Amino acid sequence: MARVKGALATRKRRKKILKLAKGYWGAKSKHFKMAKEAVMKSGNYAYIGRKQKKRDFRRLWITRISSGCKANNINYSTFMNGLKKAGITLNRKMLSEIAIADAQAFTALVEKAKAAL
Repeated sequence: MARVKGALATRKRRKKILKLAKGYWGAKSKHFKMAKEAVMKSGNYAYIGRKQKKRDFRRLWITRISSGCKANNINYSTFMNGLKKAGITLNRKMLSEIAIADAQAFTALVEKAKAAL
């Protein structure tokens, strides 16, 4: 039986890493060892970033809703409590869109929330 050499698998593995590192600055896109480290690090950043994106958007929505609430003389937590008691189940993303696009509809929601308290 013929002896199997690892050159094909090694080349394939290295090409895969270098392809992922394409566009990186300096030797990080050319040298396998540096590219491997950079790709691992960037993978970790991407993983963390996917979690942070959810937090960041939630924070943005809450800020927008809070701004709309202040314009209607109510604070955010009281408004959200009033909506819950009124049985209105709109998520924060939709509430923020309403606060931006349709101020009259948001004012109506605020009135319903105040009435439920």
